[in-house]
Amino acid sequence: MKEKKILKTVMFMLAIFSYSYTSAQDDAQYTQYMYNTMTINPAYAGTRSALNVTGLHRTQWVGLEGAPTTNTVSINAPVAENMGLGLTVINDRIGPSTENKISIDYSYAINTATNYKIAFGLKGTANILDIDFSKLNIYDPADPIFQYSIDKKISPNIGVGAYVYSDVSYFGISIPNMLETSHFDKSVSDQVDNHIIKQRMHYYIMAGYVFDLYEHLDFSVWFKPAVLVKHVEGAPMQVDLSANFLFNEKFSAGMAYRLNSGVSAILGFQASDSWFIGYAYDAETTKLANYNSGSHEIFLRFELFSKPMSRMMSNRYF
Repeated sequence: MKEKKILKTVMFMLAIFSYSYTSAQDDAQYTQYMYNTMTINPAYAGTRSALNVTGLHRTQWVGLEGAPTTNTVSINAPVAENMGLGLTVINDRIGPSTENKISIDYSYAINTATNYKIAFGLKGTANILDIDFSKLNIYDPADPIFQYSIDKKISPNIGVGAYVYSDVSYFGISIPNMLETSHFDKSVSDQVDNHIIKQRMHYYIMAGYVFDLYEHLDFSVWFKPAVLVKHVEGAPMQVDLSANFLFNEKFSAGMAYRLNSGVSAILGFQASDSWFIGYAYDAETTKLANYNSGSHEIFLRFELFSKPMSRMMSNRYF
């Protein structure tokens, strides 16, 4: 019990310092990143040639009070020849802090001489941050740092991305937050700078491919490996590797590994041409596994196609 109380306090303090002084403000983490691409790369908007609505809920480190919870809703669609628009809303909570992000994405695609397209994207984001210090067990209640909470502090940001894709493969590189913004709160007396918040650049590289392993009569198997690399100054590089199998263009199952962090099981079901349902379970491989029962992630995608869905479109998972 004592260890859990200590870990709870450490978790809360990490949440605070991730928003203060020289520490980097970190983006939300996703296991099903291959379905949730627009949150990290604006060039993805409109690339599926359909009105695409997605929702994702992630509960991380179940059983650990103050652990991260993330909700994401996005919509994107092609709006003209080779152009796409998207809107994303993210609610990210950890300990005493709540951050809401509202992003608008624009992409423009260029046809190549092969079967690939190259899309370039721009992202505009408004970050709204709240931190309630009253939720902490503060060692020194007189410390001016914790006297006044952060209340709906808004900071703008911009991002860029590039996305090369075909019916069966993709490669993307992006920086969703290019401005290393810093802003602060002042106490009621307007004399003390209580909080210094820094937003650092996150660099993403992602890639995936769909291999046709077996196809005969009414049975088919496709192999879908993917990788995501994330780097931000002040934190270790994060590498996510996943391998999924798609059966009969309906059911998908696979595993994922997050370097020096955890392993995941991923399931998916194409319920209809429009509906896809995904689920992921993460198990920690660090000492943190002693204090939680893993992480759960649920994903939903709904699409309205402007024309009948092609066979290859149904096989795409990105």
